[in-house]
Amino acid sequence: MAEANGVNVGSGCEEKGPEELSQESARPGTTISRVKLFDTMVDTFIQKLVAAGSYQRFTDCYKCFYQLQPEMTQRIYDKFVTQLQTSIQEEISEIKAEGNLEAVLNALDVIVEGSKDCEQPAWRPSGIPEKDLRSTVVPYFLQQRDALQRRVQKQEAENRQLADAVLAGRRQVEALQLQGQARRQAWQALHREQKELVAVLREPE
Repeated sequence: MAEANGVNVGSGCEEKGPEELSQESARPGTTISRVKLFDTMVDTFIQKLVAAGSYQRFTDCYKCFYQLQPEMTQRIYDKFVTQLQTSIQEEISEIKAEGNLEAVLNALDVIVEGSKDCEQPAWRPSGIPEKDLRSTVVPYFLQQRDALQRRVQKQEAENRQLADAVLAGRRQVEALQLQGQARRQAWQALHREQKELVAVLREPE
């Protein structure tokens, strides 16, 4: 009777274990999400943990207290088991939230589902490490090289635009300098003419 009162132990509708879910997923036409499988594994772990710490073992550890207060012992055990389950579930929820585990597992399910329609055979090692390394690394390096070349071309185009802008600015500055020199020379010529005119006007008759 005592063990029957344990939380989530010996219930009539037990959840299926990971082995049963794996067998179901192996059946044709049935797929089980990895999130559900992970949750089922956690629930199974909690159930087995509670079963391992049964009420009988609990009372064996506290025989004197159990003999004096059997009902109190039962309530303490139930409270302990409930808090243990709650704390484990909260820890697992925090781990899932911090690692974004549900999104990762769902993305993995999408990848697996998408690969089912792929007619090409999956990659297998050839047995020659050098060849396998080249087949994996070379495409990556080629992709990086193409990306770098595109960046270099883009930067070179930007540099050409900046160089053209600098040259245009220099030409404009030179034009302004020439214009300033022409105006200064014109002003100097005008100033000389004014001096000559003043000198002529001041000559005695």
